[in-house]
Amino acid sequence: MHSVRALVAKSGAVLLASTMLCSTGAAFAQQANSNNDDDIVVTASKREQNLQDVPMAITALGTEKLNELQVKEFQDVVKFLPSVTIQTLGPGFSQVYFRGVASGENANHSASLPTVGTYLDEMPITTIQGALDIHAYDLARVEALAGPQGTLYGASSMAGTIKLVTNKPDTSGTYGSAGLELNSVAHGDIGGVAEGFVNAKISDSAALRLVGWYRHDGGYIDNIAGSRTYPIYTLQDTDGDGEVDTPVDLPGDEITQNNDQYVEKDYNGVDTYGARLALGIELDDEWILRPTVMGQIQNADGSFAQERSSAVTRDLQTVQYNPERSEDKWIQAALTIEGKLGNWDLTVTGGHLRRKTVVDSDYSDYAYFYDALYGYSAYIRDDDDNPISPNQYIHGIDRYKKSFFEARIASPADARVRFIGGVFWQRQSHNIEQHYIIDDIADAITVTGTDSDIWLTKQLRIDRDYAAFGELSFDITDRLTITGGGRLYKFDNSLVGFFGYSAGYSSRTGEAACFAGPEVSGSPCTNLDKSTSDTDFIPKVNLTYKVNDDVLVYGTFSRGFRPGGINRRGTLPPYGPDTLDNYEIGWKTSFGPVRFNGAIYQEDWNNIQLSFLGANGLTEIRNAGIARIRGIEADLSYRQNGFSLSLGGSYNDAEIRKDFCKIANPEFDCTIDADLDGSGAIDASNEENETLAPAGTQLPVTAKFKGNAVARYDFPVSGFDGHIQFAVNYIGKRRSDLRTYENAIVGDFDAYTTADISVGVKGDDWSAELFATNLFDSRGVVNSAVQCGESICGDPDGISSTGGVFYDNVIRPRLIGLKVSKDF
Repeated sequence: MHSVRALVAKSGAVLLASTMLCSTGAAFAQQANSNNDDDIVVTASKREQNLQDVPMAITALGTEKLNELQVKEFQDVVKFLPSVTIQTLGPGFSQVYFRGVASGENANHSASLPTVGTYLDEMPITTIQGALDIHAYDLARVEALAGPQGTLYGASSMAGTIKLVTNKPDTSGTYGSAGLELNSVAHGDIGGVAEGFVNAKISDSAALRLVGWYRHDGGYIDNIAGSRTYPIYTLQDTDGDGEVDTPVDLPGDEITQNNDQYVEKDYNGVDTYGARLALGIELDDEWILRPTVMGQIQNADGSFAQERSSAVTRDLQTVQYNPERSEDKWIQAALTIEGKLGNWDLTVTGGHLRRKTVVDSDYSDYAYFYDALYGYSAYIRDDDDNPISPNQYIHGIDRYKKSFFEARIASPADARVRFIGGVFWQRQSHNIEQHYIIDDIADAITVTGTDSDIWLTKQLRIDRDYAAFGELSFDITDRLTITGGGRLYKFDNSLVGFFGYSAGYSSRTGEAACFAGPEVSGSPCTNLDKSTSDTDFIPKVNLTYKVNDDVLVYGTFSRGFRPGGINRRGTLPPYGPDTLDNYEIGWKTSFGPVRFNGAIYQEDWNNIQLSFLGANGLTEIRNAGIARIRGIEADLSYRQNGFSLSLGGSYNDAEIRKDFCKIANPEFDCTIDADLDGSGAIDASNEENETLAPAGTQLPVTAKFKGNAVARYDFPVSGFDGHIQFAVNYIGKRRSDLRTYENAIVGDFDAYTTADISVGVKGDDWSAELFATNLFDSRGVVNSAVQCGESICGDPDGISSTGGVFYDNVIRPRLIGLKVSKDF
């Protein structure tokens, strides 16, 4: 009962005055109190450093650059991060990947944690559904740290880390800004943005910053009229054994469903509004307090995928038979204390996040292909034993709580021997509630305690992390530095609750498999109660050589990890952590107006947590893979006399090195049965094993090549500052799935190119700009899925006269807009 299409329901300014775009290593933003274009400051290593001095592949976009590139949400910024790929089901439900480290995880609520960590200032905000989709306004910068960041950032920063850094309260004065935008999306509706901030000086030692925003994104997907016919089955004794247990189609007896009440043009509009309140208090010259509260509500209607089926003949259309919407609301509070212990820096930070998502989604494809065409609708009847429509939909409520604490100290940055280290604690819980509903089903087949659930998931997942970490750097000479680091970590994860059918519908699963009363409120009983934990150490070694003040080269070995977790299927053992070993050499160079940075790397991904839909549509995770990623990422930028040009790109050859077997075994031999339950013995009842993907198969989701180019010219016009900017982004062809058979059904994602353009003028305290994104109206696909297993809802066997139904999440069509802002 776990489709990919319905996963949403089931889980439910780097500171630089520059106008260039960066990819690996360069950064663009506003530098307060600095006129030096080379004075680029980042906090990737948890202390302020000039980016060109950090031996790490970093991409950073600052306040002005985010505004110039029309960045409003997470998906917008990823376009300009060459080493980053995004998969999305809709607003608030996206997964990001670095350097091709993706195995096709389906982001199920009971499955693996993400491979990329996301931070809001000092606080990790990664959840199982992905990072918060924060409206990008008044951000000081976005930093993308490529490669394992396990030493300093820990769990779920296995492949990389993205940091969203907000602008801090400023005691220099009282000022602010307000902006308005009106836009129109091609083939769709009108949208707009209203946003502003006020920085209020309270005293010479205290300031307050209040930020607010409202954004309406116009819809562009049409839900068109359609109908489908469900054949009606009855149960008969066809083999003469005396049991009425075989579904038989009754000729001429059928139920027809239409979607007339849900037909709507541009039905996927989104409203996003939120605020941030931050306070900065300087206790004295050495100690400062920074409390912050931030929250956002995002209401999205409809679906964000165009349908690929015989019922749809045009792009940006779908046929859905049930309500579809999502509400994502969250609030985060954090406190950071910074001070001095002698000449050492002390940072103590902590925070708490609460998030709630409410999702309604269509699941009628499952009902049609699985229940109706395969005859299971024979069991779906009302209290009078009459057949009813098997039409199914999902109502999901997911509640998240996340608390964290970190304390770290750092020695003086100008000392020959430098140390940074600390301790970390995190606890995140996910209260999972997913109702799979068929209206008016008989009480006997309704999950106990629900109105009309054919299936219920009611679970509590808790992921706990503890760590001690540190890095020590030693300047062997004035130009040669060696750094060693490590992280000692422990994770302790648990999953308890209920999932499944009523005892009247299944005699082996769901309520029939319960072994205790309800441990989680709202569940009928408990059929799942498992935990897993592990303790380990991950290392890092780096050697950096400064050829001169403008040229730096480095070599790094680093390791990242992702915690293990629980398989819900009782016959499967917990899955263990997977690790990523990174071997990297890189360079950072500046030659007058030219900057050229890059990195070459190999990453070995071991014990991959491979997830796929198993029997009964349940997600299964096995440590069953080994992969190797070889790649290069680089950027070249030029800026002089008002003209800037930047080129950035990455190439990743990411493939599995051993056969991916349906049932894992240490020999990676897919011709034998294996130990299914982790008991150490071969299970005699196992079916023949099979090769799901042979060695050499490319990892999915990420293209071999991704690149971008941005050209900008700033010029005077009638006493004002004018500009024209043109940007191009290219993403190559990608696999949709690691598995050979399923990838053939869904198909590869085609390469696509987008172009953006903007022209504008700016005065001393105002600006106006006309822009267009996706100028040539590309239909780039970022995700594709079906509502049940690909072999059923994809209909490769032609069981349905109408064929399979696929849902392709496409990038936003061409958007043309006008925006103005006023500073005060």
